[in-house]
Amino acid sequence: MAFLRTGLRARAIYTALRNNVACMSSVPQPIVNPEIKYNKVFINNDFVNSQSGKTFPTINPATGEVICEVAEGDQKDVDIAVKAAQDAFRLGSPWRRMDASERGYLLNKLADLIERDRVYITSLETLDNGKPYHVAWNADLNLVIKCYRYYAGWADKNEGKTVPVAGDFFAYTRHEPVGVCGQIIPWNFPLLMQAWKLGPALATGNVVVMKVAEQTPLTALYIAHLAREAGFPPGVINIIPGYGPTAGGAIANHMGVDKLAFTGSTEVGHLVAQAAAQSNLKRVTLELGGKSPNIVLADADMAQAVEMSHFALYFNQGQCCCAGSRTFVEEKVYDEFVERSAERAKKRTVGNPFDASNEQGPQVDKEQMEKIMSYIKSGKDQGAKLVAGGDRVGEKGYFIEPTVFADVKDEMKIAEEEIFGPVQSILKFKSMDELIERCHKTIYGLAAAVHTKDLEKALHISNSVRAGTVWVNCFDVFDAGMPFGGYKMSGNGRELGEYGLEAYTEVKSVVIKVPQKNS
Repeated sequence: MAFLRTGLRARAIYTALRNNVACMSSVPQPIVNPEIKYNKVFINNDFVNSQSGKTFPTINPATGEVICEVAEGDQKDVDIAVKAAQDAFRLGSPWRRMDASERGYLLNKLADLIERDRVYITSLETLDNGKPYHVAWNADLNLVIKCYRYYAGWADKNEGKTVPVAGDFFAYTRHEPVGVCGQIIPWNFPLLMQAWKLGPALATGNVVVMKVAEQTPLTALYIAHLAREAGFPPGVINIIPGYGPTAGGAIANHMGVDKLAFTGSTEVGHLVAQAAAQSNLKRVTLELGGKSPNIVLADADMAQAVEMSHFALYFNQGQCCCAGSRTFVEEKVYDEFVERSAERAKKRTVGNPFDASNEQGPQVDKEQMEKIMSYIKSGKDQGAKLVAGGDRVGEKGYFIEPTVFADVKDEMKIAEEEIFGPVQSILKFKSMDELIERCHKTIYGLAAAVHTKDLEKALHISNSVRAGTVWVNCFDVFDAGMPFGGYKMSGNGRELGEYGLEAYTEVKSVVIKVPQKNS
């Protein structure tokens, strides 16, 4: 019964989100044209111009117009930031001498300030990224605040152990911070990915040099301002806006960076791992791409399965590494599922992300929009059946119709490659054994989902699919306490939860000889 109640509750939540009703009464009006307060490099608690003096434009994806120019950091800026971080991490520094509980206080203070400025921050995220304001308010900002508070609680609980070794010795372990952590975050969830990285790193006493995506630098820089206001010492947090090959590459190759965390494409993940290995063998955690199977069994609640599968693919304009982008539907209900999914996609509202009636905003930039349109063309060319969408919306901004392909085959490009856009590919399967085998015909292993009323089948699939997260009768359910990460080429290591602390600590063994008194 608990299993069924969970499914019913999830259905109610997603139905409310679909209708833009969930929590809307508590969502305040956005600031449609938020003032841009910070657009420079943040080093040592100061906002400064880049060493080169160069800037780059950040674009409003809903209009294609320039929001502002942002300082373009590169190797010289990274060098200065790493030096500032090393100074902040030196023995005897205010940060190193700070009580662990005080680090927790600072993280909670940062969360307080984000809550205080939530309307402005959410509006800025919508302007720079294009995600609907009401979605960013209800989803992104909630998770951001909870993430900082969760790791604030861990700050004074990352404990070692005493170990009963043989002989007359007192032995114990210490969990010590790794040091200077280079962190490179993507553009699809700018605030959330920043929180996922900063939370565990700061809770465990590390210092950070972070490269933010050139498409979406504005909210990350504002959070840097709030961190300074919260009281984090100079050099503990450093934020470098810039491009991957220059600023990102400089961090990945830097001999003064002790640990590297990267979220982004598998293609760039290869380069990041190579740079880490070829420099100082810095430890690396990677959260990369996905082509997640979203499985609908014949016994599933059809209305719920259609809505969940719609959400699994189209949430955040389809720009999710864990999106349910391979929708496997059992043969008995395939035709009905396709028809209802096409109907649902045609009803999805697309437009101005500041308008609460719209479910979907623009893709993040022109390059991403054109990439998605090329995948749609590929689906048509390879014989998939287009049953909804397939075109660009309007001529201004980077909007794409919610698109649905049926009769998709495993070998088609749209079934093999990560599209990262609002394109649903629906595949047919007959047997459970066939399904499991086909689920694994991918280089990825980030997430999966199964929709069924049969708990036994749900557990069988959950235990069989090689994926870091499996959702049952739901999708994209995240919590700061639950680890997230992938199998195979979807990355290594885990973020969130207690597991997320492991990458940010060194384990030191201390063994002390215990003198024995003569009897």
